[in-house]
Amino acid sequence: MRNKLSRFAIPYVVWMALLVVAPIILVVIYAFTTASGSFTLSNFTRMGTYTVIFTRSFKLAIIATLICLLIGYPVSYMIAKEGPKFQRAASVLIMLPMWINFLLRTYAWTAILERNGLLNQFFSAIGLFDLINRVFGTDITYFNMIGTQGAVVLGMVYNYLPFMILPIYSVIIKLDHSLLEAARDLGAGSLTVFRRVILPLSLPGVVSGITMVFVPSVSTFAISRMLGGGTELLLGDLIERQFLGGAYNPQLGAAISLVMMIIVLVCMLVMNRFGEGEEQAVKL
Repeated sequence: MRNKLSRFAIPYVVWMALLVVAPIILVVIYAFTTASGSFTLSNFTRMGTYTVIFTRSFKLAIIATLICLLIGYPVSYMIAKEGPKFQRAASVLIMLPMWINFLLRTYAWTAILERNGLLNQFFSAIGLFDLINRVFGTDITYFNMIGTQGAVVLGMVYNYLPFMILPIYSVIIKLDHSLLEAARDLGAGSLTVFRRVILPLSLPGVVSGITMVFVPSVSTFAISRMLGGGTELLLGDLIERQFLGGAYNPQLGAAISLVMMIIVLVCMLVMNRFGEGEEQAVKL
């Protein structure tokens, strides 16, 4: 039986070796070599000039993750408390935007946020700009929303919010209701039940959601390029420029990719350890 299972695992092992292990090995080799193939650490020392981009990437990713958590947890909790029909309908509505191409969804926001976009036209139609100009003595005709960090964060939240809602919802919906009933029988109010029972038991879903939002947010390049207007460079844009841009330097791009990969893995390990510790504390 084990031999049969091992045979079925061969395609998976080959797939992983070709598409996961081999690219990582190539990144490591490029990161520690020069264009001529000799060993060097200069690719890592040069990354100090991009500290601003590193800081901006992690800052915006953390902000987007926190916003997704603040929105996603209440939504997940609300959906889990409703009946099966509502849950199915809500799940479809949450996943519906994900059926549309990622670039199309992001590009749609440029039509909403740009100078003559739908949002500025709406504000103009309701007389918001006229009101602001009369009150503050200004002469504005539009809000500068595109090409800002706020637009980039908005794009992250819009695209990755389902990855926060679904893991939390899947954990809350599976909670043992007898625990909740026991807490209420012991005199705990709704707030206490949520704080002492529901929230700790739902932390594995929270940890999964944070990981699933933070990792793509910190490495994105399409959102920052389309909504940031090319002025709010993130790590994904920097790496892309090293491999595909005019400043072709795959060795430096590989070094940046390797450092970012290590940082993300460390963050994931910390979050997973935190989730495991909280879960064990609840069991005790």
